[in-house]
Amino acid sequence: MFNKTNNPFSKPSAGATTTSLPQNTAPAGASRPASPAQATARPSETANMAGTAPPPAPAVTESGSRLIVGPDVKLKSAEILDCDTLVVEGRVEAMMDSRVIRIAEHGIYAGKVSIDIAEIHGHFEGELTARSQLLIHATGKVSGKVRYGKMLIEEGGQISGEIRSLAEEELPAARPRPEVLASVKTAMS
Repeated sequence: MFNKTNNPFSKPSAGATTTSLPQNTAPAGASRPASPAQATARPSETANMAGTAPPPAPAVTESGSRLIVGPDVKLKSAEILDCDTLVVEGRVEAMMDSRVIRIAEHGIYAGKVSIDIAEIHGHFEGELTARSQLLIHATGKVSGKVRYGKMLIEEGGQISGEIRSLAEEELPAARPRPEVLASVKTAMS
């Protein structure tokens, strides 16, 4: 396709002549920068000047440390520390205190988890505390001792065991003590 003498990207060999485009030549439809400040345009602006579409914006990614347990991986008897996001595609038996856990459709997690956000497509068995949000998708199944800040269960999702809202646990007991009831009865008579 390119030979050595016509390839504008190759280094010239000894004795070879090179040609360059004249300085005032611009691709069709492109405008030349009017000032040096415009010449230092961002790549997306430069792409627009050249008549091509800008590169797509990068997908929003979570910052921090991330651990992915692949589909054929089994992680057993572990304590997972300093992991912002755990993605379970295989099987994990561990304890964890972190920010986010995502269990894929064929993933299984057994153990104790204290987490900000839990997103369950697969299976969770054990003790789960989702401080902020628990999302159980249609293919998700959660069983055990479950505590949650907010919960959303898609149609088909399953949950069983001892389930309680964290807000419910923080409130004082709603049942009045017997001595309080006795004092109220005597005050009313």
